[in-house]
Amino acid sequence: MSFLKEIDRRRTFGVIAHPDAGKTTLTEKLLLFGGAIQEAGAVKNNKIKKGATSDFMEIERQRGISVATSVLAFNYRDKKINILDTPGHKDFAEDTFRTLTAVDSVIVVIDVAKGVEEQTEKLVEVCRMRNIPMIVFINKLDREGRDAFDLMDEVEQKLQLTVTPLSFPIGMGVDFKGIYNIWEKNINLFNDDSRKNITDVISIKDINSKELNNIVGDKAAKNLQDDLEIVEGIYPEFDTKLYQEGKLQPVFFGSALNNFGVRELLDCFIDIAPSPTPKESSTRLVDPKEQTFSGFVFKIHANMDPKHRDRLAFVKIVSGTFERNKPYLHVRQGKKLKFSSPNAFFAEKKEIIDISYAGDIVGLHDTGNFKIGDTLSEGEIMKFKGIPNFSPEHFRYINNADPMKSKQLEKGIDQLMDEGVAQLFTLEMNGRKVIGTVGALQYEVIQYRLEHEYGAKCIYENFPAYKACWVSPDDPKNEEFKEFKRIKQKFLALDKAGQLVFLADSEFSIQMTQSKFPSVKLRFTSEKIE
Repeated sequence: MSFLKEIDRRRTFGVIAHPDAGKTTLTEKLLLFGGAIQEAGAVKNNKIKKGATSDFMEIERQRGISVATSVLAFNYRDKKINILDTPGHKDFAEDTFRTLTAVDSVIVVIDVAKGVEEQTEKLVEVCRMRNIPMIVFINKLDREGRDAFDLMDEVEQKLQLTVTPLSFPIGMGVDFKGIYNIWEKNINLFNDDSRKNITDVISIKDINSKELNNIVGDKAAKNLQDDLEIVEGIYPEFDTKLYQEGKLQPVFFGSALNNFGVRELLDCFIDIAPSPTPKESSTRLVDPKEQTFSGFVFKIHANMDPKHRDRLAFVKIVSGTFERNKPYLHVRQGKKLKFSSPNAFFAEKKEIIDISYAGDIVGLHDTGNFKIGDTLSEGEIMKFKGIPNFSPEHFRYINNADPMKSKQLEKGIDQLMDEGVAQLFTLEMNGRKVIGTVGALQYEVIQYRLEHEYGAKCIYENFPAYKACWVSPDDPKNEEFKEFKRIKQKFLALDKAGQLVFLADSEFSIQMTQSKFPSVKLRFTSEKIE
C-alpha cells in the first residue's frame, strides 16, 4: 500500500467522559465490533490494558482505577483505528488533557439520565480550544432518562456546541423500541427479548411506511415522525467539513452495554472522522503527508516496577514514517537517538514494529531523555506547540522527611514533574516548593513513587490557594504591573518553565485583581513552547 494511502486510512481518536458515563463499555464494544477482542469484560478486567497500564500500586489495586492512558489499535473496514483510552477519574485529568493533543477527533460519552457533568465540561472545553472534531454519544438509552431534545439543548448550552442528531431514539427506558439512523436512513429495532444481548436488527428505509406502525405500534411511529419533523426544522443539516473544523457536532444515541447503536456510531465515524491532520509547530504548519518524519512526546509512562528503571515515552507521529533503528534528532537536546525496539499497541499486546505512519502512536523505551512536549525530527529544528498545563485545584507545600536523602528527593520531584504527574511552583518570596495537582489522589501517588523509586520520603503541608493563574502583563515595565507584584508578592511563584504564576486564594481575589489591574492578564492554562 502506498505511503499516502497508509496515512489516509488512519483514524486516531480519544474517548472522553465523566466517570461512569459508560466510556470503558463503549471502548470495549468498539473493539468488539472491530474484531480486536473476542470477549466482553476484557477492558474492565484489564486484560487489554496490561501492556500499557501497570497496576502495581496499592492505590490502583485498592480503588480499581487506572491512572494512565492506554492505546488500543485495530483494523476495521480497511481503516487503522487508534483509540486512546483515557482515565475517567478527575484526579488524573491532566493525563487526559495531554492525550487530547495527540488525537485527531474525539467521542464524548454522556449518560442519558445524568446529562452533562462537570468533568465532561472541562474536557470539552479543551477540545473546543483546539477545534478538535467531536461526536457526542448519548448512552444508556435502555434506562429511564431525560428527553432527547432536553439533552441536546443542555449539550448546546453547557458545552457551547452546535449539535445535529444523526440518529434518534424511539422511546426510552422501558418504552425503548430502537433507533432511527438519520445518517443511513434506516431503523434499527431494539429486541425486547434480548435486552442484554442484541441479536438482530430490522432495517426500514421509509419512516412513513405502514410497516413501521406494525412493528413499533401506532403511538411510537407517530412520535418518531413528529420528532424527526422537529429535528429537520430546528437542527442544521450535517456537514462533514463543518464537523472536521470543530464547528458542528453530530449526536448519536444508543446503549453501549447492549451493543446497541455502537455499530452505527463506528460506521459513521469511519466515514466522517478526519485522517491525520496538520499540526502547528514553532516554525511552520507540518503536514502529515510530508515524507520526512516528525513527532512529539505527549505522555511518559514509567513501568514503576521496583526492578524496572525503564520508562515508555508515547510519541504521536505527526508526519512521514518512523522507522526502527533509524537515527532521529531529539530537538531539545540537539542529539541523534536510535530506537531498536519501538512498540506499537495492538489491543492485547505490545509488539516491536519496523515502520509506523503519521497518525500512529509509538512507545519508545526511555532512559530519562524525554520530557512531555519534546519533539523528534529527521533533522529539522522545530518544536510542536507546548502541551498546556491546566490550573491545579489542590496545593500543598512539599517538605523533605529525610534530610539524608535531599538529592534523591530533588531528582524524584524533577523527574515526576517531567512526566506530568503534577506541577511544581517555587514561591518567589522564600523559595519554598508547592506542588499543585488536579486531584488529591495524586499526592498519594507522588509520595508512593518518591519512596519506592527514589528512596526519598516527603511530607505535605497545606498551602491556602484556590487556583493557579499564569500572569501575562501588557507591559512588564509599567507601574501597574510593579504595583501588582508588590501587593501580591506572597502569592507569586515561578512554574517549572520559569513563568510567573499568581496563586490566588479565592475566586473573589481573582475578580478583584482583574478589576484593579486591568493590564495584567490572568490565564488558567499555560501554553508555552520550550
